Amino acid sequence: MSQPRRVPGDVLVHLRRARDHLDRHFAEPFDLDHLAALAGMSRFHFIRSFAITYRTTPAAYLAERRVERAQDLLRAANLTVTEVCHAVGYSSLGSFSSKFREIVGESPSDFQRRYAAAGNPRIPGCYVFMAGLVERAERVERSERTATQEKPDGAPPS
Repeated sequence: MSQPRRVPGDVLVHLRRARDHLDRHFAEPFDLDHLAALAGMSRFHFIRSFAITYRTTPAAYLAERRVERAQDLLRAANLTVTEVCHAVGYSSLGSFSSKFREIVGESPSDFQRRYAAAGNPRIPGCYVFMAGLVERAERVERSERTATQEKPDGAPPS
C-alpha cells in the first residue's frame, strides 16, 4: 500500500502562515501570488503543498471561511444578503449565493429567514459596521502602514 503524501515538517510552518493570513484577511481579494510569497514557495508548489496538507485548495479554503463568516452575519445581524455578500469579500451577489448554496445547502436568504423565524435577537446593521465586526478595507490598509509612513515629512523616525 502506498503511504499518503505529506509535506516536510519545516514547510508546515510556512503553510500555516499563509492559512492564518487567509483567516485574518478573508474579506480582501484573493491573491495566490501573495500567499505563495508568504509561504516562501512558487505558486504551483504552494497550491500542491496546501492541498496535500489541508485537503483543499487555497481558493476553496477561503470560500469556506467566507461562507462561515456570512452564516454568522446572516444569523445575528440585521443586514441584507447583499450587505453580507460584500462584507465577506464577494463582489458578485450571484457568485456569493451559488457558493453559499453549494457549501451550506440552501440559499443565503432562506438561511437568514430560517434563523429569523426562530426569533433570535438580531444586531442592527449599523452597530455591526460601527463596532468593527465587519472589516473595512480602509481600516486594514491603515493598520498595515508602518510608523515611519505615518510621520510627517522631516520628522525623525522613532
